[in-house]
Amino acid sequence: MSKVLYIKANAREDGESRTFKISDSFMEEYKALNPNDEVITLDLYKEGISFLPVGQINEIHIPAPGTGKDHPIIKYAYQFLEADKYVIAEPFWNLSIPAILKAYIDYITISGITFKYTAEGAVGLCNGKKAVNIVSRGGDYESGPAAAFEMGDRYLRTILGFLGITDFQTIAANGLDIIGNDANAIVEEAILSAKEVAKNF
Repeated sequence: MSKVLYIKANAREDGESRTFKISDSFMEEYKALNPNDEVITLDLYKEGISFLPVGQINEIHIPAPGTGKDHPIIKYAYQFLEADKYVIAEPFWNLSIPAILKAYIDYITISGITFKYTAEGAVGLCNGKKAVNIVSRGGDYESGPAAAFEMGDRYLRTILGFLGITDFQTIAANGLDIIGNDANAIVEEAILSAKEVAKNF
Protein backbone atom coordinates (compact mmCIF):
# COMPACT_ATOMS: atom_id res chain seq x y z
CA MET A 1 0.00 0.00 0.00
CA SER A 2 1.28 3.45 -0.94
CA LYS A 3 0.66 6.85 0.62
CA VAL A 4 -0.18 9.54 -1.95
CA LEU A 5 0.09 13.26 -1.21
CA TYR A 6 -2.17 15.28 -3.52
CA ILE A 7 -0.92 18.89 -3.39
CA LYS A 8 -3.32 21.49 -4.82
CA ALA A 9 -2.18 25.07 -5.46
CA ASN A 10 -4.83 27.19 -7.14
CA ALA A 11 -6.79 30.16 -5.83
CA ARG A 12 -9.79 29.14 -7.93
CA GLU A 13 -12.42 26.79 -6.55
CA ASP A 14 -12.42 23.18 -7.68
CA GLY A 15 -15.32 23.67 -10.09
CA GLU A 16 -13.71 26.72 -11.68
CA SER A 17 -10.17 25.41 -12.08
CA ARG A 18 -9.17 23.81 -15.35
CA THR A 19 -6.10 22.42 -13.61
CA PHE A 20 -8.21 20.66 -11.00
CA LYS A 21 -10.51 19.18 -13.64
CA ILE A 22 -7.46 17.35 -14.95
CA SER A 23 -5.86 16.50 -11.60
CA ASP A 24 -9.14 15.35 -10.03
CA SER A 25 -9.70 13.06 -13.04
CA PHE A 26 -6.21 11.68 -12.48
CA MET A 27 -6.97 11.02 -8.81
CA GLU A 28 -10.34 9.40 -9.56
CA GLU A 29 -8.67 6.99 -11.97
CA TYR A 30 -5.81 6.33 -9.56
CA LYS A 31 -8.13 5.63 -6.62
CA ALA A 32 -10.25 3.27 -8.72
CA LEU A 33 -7.13 1.30 -9.63
CA ASN A 34 -5.52 1.48 -6.18
CA PRO A 35 -8.39 1.37 -3.67
CA ASN A 36 -6.16 0.36 -0.76
CA ASP A 37 -3.76 3.28 -1.09
CA GLU A 38 -4.00 6.17 1.35
CA VAL A 39 -4.61 9.53 -0.33
CA ILE A 40 -4.00 12.77 1.57
CA THR A 41 -5.33 15.91 -0.14
CA LEU A 42 -3.46 19.07 0.78
CA ASP A 43 -5.10 22.21 -0.62
CA LEU A 44 -2.50 24.89 0.08
CA TYR A 45 -4.99 27.77 0.05
CA LYS A 46 -7.41 26.02 2.39
CA GLU A 47 -4.43 24.99 4.52
CA GLY A 48 -3.40 28.63 4.90
CA ILE A 49 0.21 28.20 3.80
CA SER A 50 2.06 31.51 4.10
CA PHE A 51 5.62 32.76 3.86
CA LEU A 52 8.25 31.70 6.38
CA PRO A 53 7.93 33.90 9.48
CA VAL A 54 10.44 36.64 10.20
CA GLY A 55 12.96 35.69 12.87
CA GLN A 56 12.35 31.94 12.70
CA ILE A 57 14.40 30.95 9.66
CA ASN A 58 17.20 29.29 11.62
CA GLU A 59 14.70 27.45 13.83
CA ILE A 60 13.00 26.03 10.73
CA HIS A 61 15.88 25.40 8.38
CA ILE A 62 18.05 23.88 11.12
CA PRO A 63 15.50 22.36 13.52
CA ALA A 64 16.71 21.59 17.02
CA PRO A 65 16.94 17.93 18.04
CA GLY A 66 13.54 16.74 19.16
CA THR A 67 11.56 19.19 17.05
CA GLY A 68 8.66 17.00 16.07
CA LYS A 69 5.62 16.65 13.89
CA ASP A 70 3.62 19.06 16.06
CA HIS A 71 5.59 22.07 14.83
CA PRO A 72 3.25 24.26 12.71
CA ILE A 73 5.68 24.40 9.77
CA ILE A 74 8.09 21.50 10.15
CA LYS A 75 5.16 19.05 10.30
CA TYR A 76 4.71 19.54 6.53
CA ALA A 77 8.25 18.33 5.86
CA TYR A 78 7.58 15.14 7.84
CA GLN A 79 4.28 14.65 6.02
CA PHE A 80 6.06 15.06 2.69
CA LEU A 81 8.81 12.62 3.67
CA GLU A 82 6.31 9.97 4.75
CA ALA A 83 4.51 9.95 1.38
CA ASP A 84 5.47 7.54 -1.39
CA LYS A 85 3.93 9.43 -4.32
CA TYR A 86 3.15 13.06 -5.04
CA VAL A 87 0.54 14.59 -7.30
CA ILE A 88 1.03 18.34 -7.71
CA ALA A 89 -1.62 20.45 -9.43
CA GLU A 90 -1.12 24.12 -10.23
CA PRO A 91 -1.68 26.71 -12.96
CA PHE A 92 1.25 28.29 -14.78
CA TRP A 93 1.33 31.86 -13.45
CA ASN A 94 3.71 34.57 -14.64
CA LEU A 95 6.07 32.01 -16.20
CA SER A 96 6.33 29.97 -12.99
CA ILE A 97 4.37 28.37 -10.15
CA PRO A 98 1.97 30.20 -7.79
CA ALA A 99 3.76 31.85 -4.87
CA ILE A 100 1.88 29.68 -2.38
CA LEU A 101 3.43 26.56 -3.90
CA LYS A 102 6.90 28.07 -3.56
CA ALA A 103 6.06 28.92 0.06
CA TYR A 104 5.09 25.28 0.63
CA ILE A 105 8.36 24.11 -0.89
CA ASP A 106 10.15 26.36 1.60
CA TYR A 107 8.21 24.54 4.34
CA ILE A 108 9.27 21.07 3.21
CA THR A 109 12.88 21.65 2.13
CA ILE A 110 14.46 21.19 5.54
CA SER A 111 17.95 19.89 6.24
CA GLY A 112 17.89 16.65 8.18
CA ILE A 113 14.36 15.77 7.09
CA THR A 114 13.97 15.87 3.30
CA PHE A 115 17.65 16.39 2.47
CA LYS A 116 20.98 16.51 4.28
CA TYR A 117 24.38 18.07 3.88
CA THR A 118 27.39 15.79 3.46
CA ALA A 119 31.09 16.25 2.73
CA GLU A 120 30.18 15.93 -0.95
CA GLY A 121 27.33 18.43 -0.77
CA ALA A 122 23.56 18.19 -0.37
CA VAL A 123 21.87 14.79 -0.73
CA GLY A 124 18.12 14.18 -1.04
CA LEU A 125 16.38 11.92 1.48
CA CYS A 126 13.22 11.24 -0.55
CA ASN A 127 14.71 8.58 -2.80
CA GLY A 128 12.61 5.89 -4.43
CA LYS A 129 9.49 8.05 -4.60
CA LYS A 130 7.65 9.35 -7.66
CA ALA A 131 5.85 12.53 -8.63
CA VAL A 132 3.55 13.82 -11.34
CA ASN A 133 3.03 17.51 -12.01
CA ILE A 134 -0.30 18.53 -13.53
CA VAL A 135 -0.29 22.04 -14.93
CA SER A 136 -2.50 24.22 -17.12
CA ARG A 137 -1.03 27.04 -19.18
CA GLY A 138 -2.65 29.89 -21.07
CA GLY A 139 0.08 29.84 -23.72
CA ASP A 140 2.12 27.12 -25.33
CA TYR A 141 5.40 26.84 -23.46
CA GLU A 142 6.39 23.34 -24.50
CA SER A 143 7.98 24.06 -27.87
CA GLY A 144 9.49 26.85 -29.90
CA PRO A 145 11.00 30.06 -28.49
CA ALA A 146 8.43 30.25 -25.67
CA ALA A 147 9.79 27.03 -24.12
CA ALA A 148 12.71 29.05 -22.75
CA PHE A 149 10.27 31.01 -20.58
CA GLU A 150 8.88 27.92 -18.85
CA MET A 151 10.21 28.09 -15.29
CA GLY A 152 7.42 26.37 -13.35
CA ASP A 153 7.59 22.69 -14.25
CA ARG A 154 11.33 23.06 -14.70
CA TYR A 155 11.69 24.38 -11.15
CA LEU A 156 9.54 21.63 -9.64
CA ARG A 157 11.49 18.95 -11.48
CA THR A 158 14.75 20.48 -10.22
CA ILE A 159 13.77 20.99 -6.58
CA LEU A 160 12.19 17.55 -6.27
CA GLY A 161 15.33 16.09 -7.83
CA PHE A 162 17.29 17.93 -5.15
CA LEU A 163 15.17 16.11 -2.58
CA GLY A 164 15.93 12.78 -4.28
CA ILE A 165 12.77 12.40 -6.40
CA THR A 166 13.87 11.71 -9.97
CA ASP A 167 10.83 9.75 -11.17
CA PHE A 168 8.95 12.86 -12.32
CA GLN A 169 6.28 13.13 -15.02
CA THR A 170 4.38 16.11 -16.37
CA ILE A 171 0.83 16.37 -17.67
CA ALA A 172 0.24 19.76 -19.26
CA ALA A 173 -2.71 21.48 -20.89
CA ASN A 174 -1.14 24.14 -23.12
CA GLY A 175 -2.54 27.06 -25.06
CA LEU A 176 -5.80 27.36 -23.16
CA ASP A 177 -6.05 31.12 -23.61
CA ILE A 178 -4.74 31.42 -27.16
CA ILE A 179 -7.45 32.97 -29.35
CA GLY A 180 -8.89 30.36 -31.69
CA ASN A 181 -7.97 27.38 -29.55
CA ASP A 182 -10.68 25.08 -28.21
CA ALA A 183 -9.87 25.20 -24.50
CA ASN A 184 -12.42 22.55 -23.59
CA ALA A 185 -10.95 20.14 -26.12
CA ILE A 186 -7.44 20.78 -24.79
CA VAL A 187 -8.59 20.06 -21.23
CA GLU A 188 -10.37 16.89 -22.33
CA GLU A 189 -7.25 15.69 -24.13
CA ALA A 190 -5.20 16.37 -20.99
CA ILE A 191 -7.74 14.41 -18.93
CA LEU A 192 -7.31 11.42 -21.21
CA SER A 193 -3.53 11.68 -20.84
CA ALA A 194 -3.90 11.97 -17.06
CA LYS A 195 -5.97 8.81 -16.86
CA GLU A 196 -3.36 6.94 -18.88
CA VAL A 197 -0.55 8.10 -16.63
CA ALA A 198 -2.60 7.19 -13.55
CA LYS A 199 -2.72 3.55 -14.68
CA ASN A 200 1.00 3.10 -14.07
CA PHE A 201 1.65 5.67 -11.37
